[in-house]
Amino acid sequence: MSIVKSGSATYKPLGKEGKGSISTETGALANQPYGFNTRFKEGKGTNPEELIGAAHASCFTMALSFALSEAGYDDGELNTTARISLDKNDDGYEISQSALTLDASVEGISEDEFDNIAQEAKENCPVSQLLDTKITLEFTLNQ
Repeated sequence: MSIVKSGSATYKPLGKEGKGSISTETGALANQPYGFNTRFKEGKGTNPEELIGAAHASCFTMALSFALSEAGYDDGELNTTARISLDKNDDGYEISQSALTLDASVEGISEDEFDNIAQEAKENCPVSQLLDTKITLEFTLNQ
């Protein structure tokens, strides 16, 4: 059985002068503006890389939370940022990396055990598996 979620986008007119909007089925984003200026300059609105970053950070953080709980750790807090790199190359643009930065507080866990669980969550969260790019993880474990 598949769980299917959706997002939608519109864009007009075509090219750099166009403007668009992005929405999600749940309404978390409703007609959020995007376009050339929000992606390649400092315009107000969102862009695909920012949304991928939010998706990757939330997926990884949830996967790590579940894995830590399964390992017997229920007291803690996880805060993750995913920085998505969009690079220009000879063929156009490519997403070259998702850099996860995690600030974690988990009661009673050793740094080695935390590292093992976090690396596994990084490799196995569904968004990590979807991304065909380099994924890095740096973390600070506060005790």
